[in-house]
This record gives sequence, C-alpha cells and structure tokens, in this order.
Amino acid sequence: MLLVAGFVLAALNLRPALAGVSPVLNQIMDDLGLSPAGGGAITTVMVVCLGLLGPLAPALANRLGLDRTLLIGLLILAAGVTVRSTDGLVALYGGAALAGTAIAIMNVAMPGIVKQHFPSHIGIFTGVYVSCLVAGAAAASAAMVPLSGHVGWRTATGSVAVFALVAAALWAPQAVRSRKGGGGDPGHRPYRALLRSRMTWFVTAFMGLQSLTFYIVLAWLPTIFQNAGLPADQAGYLLSLTNLSQIAATLSVPVHAGKARSQVPHVAAAAVLTIAGYAGILLAPTTLPWLWMVVLGIGQGASIALALLIIALRAPDPASVTALSAVAQSTGYVLAALGPFVIGLLHQVSGGWSLPLLAGIGACVLQLGFGVLAARPTTTVS
Repeated sequence: MLLVAGFVLAALNLRPALAGVSPVLNQIMDDLGLSPAGGGAITTVMVVCLGLLGPLAPALANRLGLDRTLLIGLLILAAGVTVRSTDGLVALYGGAALAGTAIAIMNVAMPGIVKQHFPSHIGIFTGVYVSCLVAGAAAASAAMVPLSGHVGWRTATGSVAVFALVAAALWAPQAVRSRKGGGGDPGHRPYRALLRSRMTWFVTAFMGLQSLTFYIVLAWLPTIFQNAGLPADQAGYLLSLTNLSQIAATLSVPVHAGKARSQVPHVAAAAVLTIAGYAGILLAPTTLPWLWMVVLGIGQGASIALALLIIALRAPDPASVTALSAVAQSTGYVLAALGPFVIGLLHQVSGGWSLPLLAGIGACVLQLGFGVLAARPTTTVS
C-alpha cells in the first residue's frame, strides 16, 4: 500500500511545476518586469531541460537503482520550485532549470518503476501514471490563481515543493530498501541503426510537434483568455478543464489504437480535434470556451498517448524501444521548448494573439503530417 501511495504521489508531481506557472504568468511578468518572450522563457527553460537532461536518469539508475533515482528527482524538484519562487531573475530561471531537470529524471524513471514493481499489471499502472500526470497538471492550473490571490505568486508556485517532499517521504522507505543498481542492463542500444532510419525521425517529429502544441497551450492559454476579457480565475479553470479532458483520451485511445493494424485514423482524429480547439480559441475565445477546452484536451491527450504507443509499436525489440524512446523524447522536448518562447515573441511583435494561434495551428498541421507517416503499419525502425 505504501509503495502504491508513493508511486501515485510521485506521478502527481510530474506536471504541477510546469502547469502552475501559466495561470499566474501575468503576475510574474508584472512583478519582475518581464516581456512576453521573457515570460514564455520560464516554461521554455524547463522544457529544454526535459529534452537535454533526460539521459541523466539511465545513468543514475544504473548506479543507484530506479527507486533511489526517483527519490533524487523528487528532492531536486522540491529544491527547484523553492529557488524559482525566491527573488531575482537568476533564481527564477535557475530554479526553473532545476525543476526541469527533476522532471526529466522522473519522466524517464517512471516507466521503469512500473515495469520493476508492477510487472503483471503494466497496462493498469501505466494508465494510473499517465492519468496522475494529467490530473496533477489540472489541479495546479485550477488552484494557482485562487492561492496566489491569498499568498502571492511566489508562495503559490513554491507550494509545489511541499507535495514533492510529501511524495519523497512516502517513497523514501522503498528507496532505502532498494538494492544498489537495478537500473537495468546498460547493454547494446542500436542508436546508429535508429539514426539512419527515416521512421525514427517521423516518430521523433510527431513526438516533438505534439509536445510543442501542448506546451504552447500550457504556457499561454490563461493569458490568452485573460486578454480576451475572462477573469484570471476562470482562465485558470479553463486550463484545468483541458488537462482533465485529456484523462479520458489517455486511458482509452491507446487500448483501441494498440489493437488496430494502423494508427493513422487515430492520429488524424487527434490532430483534427487539436486544430479545432485552437481554432475555437482563435475565432471565439469567450463563446463556449469550455467546449474548446474539452475538444482541445481530448485531441492533445490522444496525441501524447499515441506518440508513446507508436514508439513501442515501431521498434522491433525492447532494446530498440528504449533507444527510440530516448531519441524521440530528448529531441522532441528540445523542439517543444521552442513553442512557448516563439509564441511569446510572436505576440510581442504582433501585439495580439491571432498570429501566435495561427502559428500553433500550423504546428498542428505538421503534427498531422508527421503523425500519419509515423503511424503507418508497414514500416518499422530497424
């Protein structure tokens, strides 16, 4: 029971440090005198770390074991969000980098934790893990504005450290009992063959583009709604709604798509729903905004679930799956990191949100194209 509780709380900590910034981004920018590009860079710094520093997790796991690696990630996360909420730009961006590093380590460690501790229930606990990831983002999005209204944005965003420390306390007994090592066999990983395969880059582009379109929403959606005239708390609730809507897709789409011969229809439907959500925000942000959020959430939830599923389906063996995952997620998150910054820069240059949202729709179209190429059943990475 303690193992499951620690696992669930760790999963719930994977996104609040990211999702909790955008609802109070206007407050942060006003307090520190940041431009829109500078505000978007807070999320960009974290997502860059997700891409560049994910390989730390296998190195730590091979040396210390997966359980201790997860504990280290939780402790770094607590330190990072605490530093980020202190005074000054160096602390803001430095703490964001620490928090991003922690999330990168935990992102990579969690699937291994599932396989190590729940080998007979991988599907169930993968669903639990992904659902907790989304639920954590939704809870942070909904709670941050009301909390910041009482205690200020620094204390509100820093409160994520408390939950990380609680998760660490519950996970610590497991980490202490864990034997050194246990991170898996660091044997052959066919990176050279993977990098020569066109399918690798189709999968990587799909992974990166769906992440890019997600992080644009995560970073800027509340600000877009506030600029359209909605109250700050309602804008935060709408971001929470789109995150909650992802849960239904993350639980159901992989089960159905995994049984199908081709995932092309699923990828296409997910991209079309995402485009429809973006279009609703562009054309009528204050008219039925909850509908746009549900449509967008289902599309984006299905997209991330399909990206992870296709990684497993397109590689011929477990070693290749691990290698393809490393390439696709590391490269993909680096690409995704450009999204919040570029959208902030386009807003700064244009003075409105039409051009940034049209750019987001363009990224969704590219996601559709590369997703269809990656989802074809006839080609595998070799």
